[in-house]
Amino acid sequence: MQLVNAQVDPHFSQYYIQPATLNPALTGAMQGDYRVSAIWKSQYANTLSSRGASAEMSTNRNLNAGVNIFNQASSDKAYQYTTAALSLAYTGIRFNDHYIAMALQAGIINRYFDRSKLQFGDQWTMGMGFDETNVGEEVFNKPSVTVLDAGAGLFYYDATPEKKVNLFGGFSAFHLSRPQDPFISGGLKERMPIRYSVHGGVKISVNELFSVVPNVLYMRQGEAEEKAAGAYLQVNATEKTDLLFGANVRLGNAIIPFAGFFYKGLIIGMSYDIGISERGTAALSRNSLEVSLSYIWWRKRSTQTNAAPCPRF
Repeated sequence: MQLVNAQVDPHFSQYYIQPATLNPALTGAMQGDYRVSAIWKSQYANTLSSRGASAEMSTNRNLNAGVNIFNQASSDKAYQYTTAALSLAYTGIRFNDHYIAMALQAGIINRYFDRSKLQFGDQWTMGMGFDETNVGEEVFNKPSVTVLDAGAGLFYYDATPEKKVNLFGGFSAFHLSRPQDPFISGGLKERMPIRYSVHGGVKISVNELFSVVPNVLYMRQGEAEEKAAGAYLQVNATEKTDLLFGANVRLGNAIIPFAGFFYKGLIIGMSYDIGISERGTAALSRNSLEVSLSYIWWRKRSTQTNAAPCPRF
């Protein structure tokens, strides 16, 4: 028998809103001391929704910390996928204005089925339709399963001040503990495949008012992979306001335009996945909408001057 692994991890198109879900080494890599974020996604004609929340803090002791929570659920709440993780990033490796951060992440994954909201073939009777009084013969020994999970990551960025071109990039691996996935194993003790991510980009400061950030992302889990590339533009509209807009292309899957703005530490963004894949054209709409909210602020008398050279998102 041949086992087929697929990418089972749900994630957002605006992956930078919860950066620790892309790479735990990005925890605290921001222009500030604290950041709280929230994001919501609706897809498949609103039959599936995802939401996430995170909080991060950077310190002057070469250690950043963060926590992120993610939940994905069907519209009737028959199925839910929930994760919660704590990330710790060490930022003490520096070569002049070049920084390397390394991090570990630990948390839990919970998958839950509400059997009372599911319908099975043996509950349908010819000529009568669905019979809700027939409980069916399907058996769920564990409708709710929680497992421990672990990940790690590495991140590099060039924070040389007044430089026109600043590079950044990283590598991460999730499910290093290889937790069992009882819902896709078909009774076998199949373990979740490790998800590897490689990402990078360059911030190009065209002038004091305008910068552009080309970026790439590659993820692989089992036999499935995702390739994405795009660019974001940051325009300094006023002293306290930046405009953000751009687009990414998830190769063979979707075009993802993005728009947002920054004002006094508050960042609001919106993106829309426009499906371009020819697979399943008769299925539900593959387009999806994402709305995000993030807020960054500094401690009183903060002495931190370094920040990752990324746009304000």
